[in-house]
Amino acid sequence: MAQDGSHHHVEHTTTRPPTPVPHQRPGTPAFDLAAWATAPRPEAGPGVYRLGYRRIDPERAEAAQVPTWPLLLRAALNVVVGWLAFVYGVEFATDGTTLIGVLPSRSAFVATSVVLTLNVLVLGVVIKVFGRMGRWLEVWRRYAAPLLSRTVTQEEPAEEAGPAAMEAARRLDPWDGLRRGGAVEAAVRLDAEPVGDVDYVRIQRAWESAQADPVFVPAFAEQVATRGAAAFAHPSEARELPGRARRHDLLLGQVCLGVAQDVPKNPLSHRAADFALDPAVLGTSLLAVGPAGTGKTARLARPVAEALCLQALAGTACAVVVGAADADLGPDAWYDVVIAPGDPASVYGLDLYGAAQDPDEAAARLADALLPDELTARAENARTALQQVVGPFHAAFGRYPGVRELRALLGGEPDALAALVKALGVAGRLAAYERDLEYRERQRDRADDPGALLADRLGLLERPAFEGVFATDGTGRPPFAMRVLDHPLRVRVKLPERSHPEAARMLSRLVVGQFVQAAGAREDRSLFAGLVVDDASAALDANTVRGLQRMRGANAGAVLLLRTLVELPEALRAPLFGAVGCRMAFPGIAPWDGRLFSEAWGTHLVQETAVTHTPDTSGGVMRRAGRIGRKALSGTTAQTESVTTRDVERLRWSPSDLAHALPAGHAVVSLTAVSGEQVPPLLVDLRG
Repeated sequence: MAQDGSHHHVEHTTTRPPTPVPHQRPGTPAFDLAAWATAPRPEAGPGVYRLGYRRIDPERAEAAQVPTWPLLLRAALNVVVGWLAFVYGVEFATDGTTLIGVLPSRSAFVATSVVLTLNVLVLGVVIKVFGRMGRWLEVWRRYAAPLLSRTVTQEEPAEEAGPAAMEAARRLDPWDGLRRGGAVEAAVRLDAEPVGDVDYVRIQRAWESAQADPVFVPAFAEQVATRGAAAFAHPSEARELPGRARRHDLLLGQVCLGVAQDVPKNPLSHRAADFALDPAVLGTSLLAVGPAGTGKTARLARPVAEALCLQALAGTACAVVVGAADADLGPDAWYDVVIAPGDPASVYGLDLYGAAQDPDEAAARLADALLPDELTARAENARTALQQVVGPFHAAFGRYPGVRELRALLGGEPDALAALVKALGVAGRLAAYERDLEYRERQRDRADDPGALLADRLGLLERPAFEGVFATDGTGRPPFAMRVLDHPLRVRVKLPERSHPEAARMLSRLVVGQFVQAAGAREDRSLFAGLVVDDASAALDANTVRGLQRMRGANAGAVLLLRTLVELPEALRAPLFGAVGCRMAFPGIAPWDGRLFSEAWGTHLVQETAVTHTPDTSGGVMRRAGRIGRKALSGTTAQTESVTTRDVERLRWSPSDLAHALPAGHAVVSLTAVSGEQVPPLLVDLRG
């Protein structure tokens, strides 16, 4: 199928294979929409892939660990002993009632009733006691029930269509809501063509919006009758992602990343269950730390980016993915907007100010992005200096200054300042900004002038490779601004880390800071705004960390990847751990990084068994003589053994375990949902 989703029919020619339908790859069976849409999705804790999930009964899980032959042998022995107990129990009860005059009785009916009652009571006690000891229920679940089910299925004749069959068919109809809501023609049209999971979620979302006001139902039906499964399509007209690889459940917004291991450290509810992430979890933001080569990009960043892009096509999310130009975060065909500073073929530019309405706010965000980590102490002065030129320029020209114009003003070039003063006079705004310009003029010749520092930093962006990328006068590439986070856009920012590493660091800080700022300021928060940063070492500052906490209530979240926490200023490490709700440690992290994870995850109670051996001094003369003889013959002293069990607090995961004991392809991850529900650290196999 073409990426734009404009052709939905299947062509049969001698030179071209049939076009695959949505969510169907060449050589795979057709997508069964009815089975997928109506499949059970039982309630489960955060992190569980609910499609196909089965809850685990603790008692049944413990019984399942018993091997087959010991289980059957114990069951058989309890059957034999239980039968003997039943026979002798009935005989004893009958003899007892005879002695007290109940049997024989004047009435044969009363006598028979008493005997039957005694038999039932004794049988119930026997089944209760010996069935529990012999685990008869587990034997039934493992062997008898499946065998009986297969036998009944083979022998059961085909049922005639009746009310029960019609009700079952209705439950399996993915478009039953449309039929019952009056959009019968739309349901018939959708039945007649292939519909993928992206199409289904998108159309169902449109149907829910139409039902809010009955006036929109005819318009909905007309759209579906005209366009079929392509109705209400994404603005790009794309209905599927090329090269889609992961398992997704778009009804819940989940992407399956691996399997939680069946180990004692993992909670019983998550053991052997598929592990998944969704907006309810990503809304608290996720921090992942691990050395290069441990799979952070391939097993976390790319799957999450894939999920967010699919959800954007379904009309439920918007995605911003930031990483190096060569990072494997999906092909360009996944995205609507690809911003690649330094690449002449790039179509889109970047708005340095994020289309902020307030010039002071825009200048402050840009100043934070321009300063390197080691100069953050001068951030306040830098913000003030930038505000003193950005505000007047915006008032004079009705737009923000470009890189070259901004650099000239900060550097104190007389021609640039004179032109700005003249434009302010023409606009009648000179009096409002005259004091700012005078102060900027006085600061120009001082050694500690922050304007000179900012001008030098802007010089990293005023390179021929970035020509037209940051233009604000309409002469360059169309600039992308973060204010569009209320639309289902898919944005990829490719940073020039190889050719311009310091400029890439500044742009990373700028994009992430703008996202955090824009996500919290959205008026329409119906879409989940997701951010994925492949290397967040340069993207985080104090303002961004504080903004991460505010995004929890704004239906937005970020996935931040780091090689090591040492790349961050020490003052940011603890606040960052407190700002994110989900934390993920990959194999091979440094012990000092593991210490922060270990402290964040805390301790839990475990049962500790202590065995003490002491010399045996009990008994009389004969026992003592025997112990002396044993010591003379074997060389060992007789000892007594005492066992003590107590509850003690232990770290869930120690720094040493995280640094040295994690197997390759695995990770330890703790989760917190937006609702506040928490999941302790899980050992997850990400290779599946």
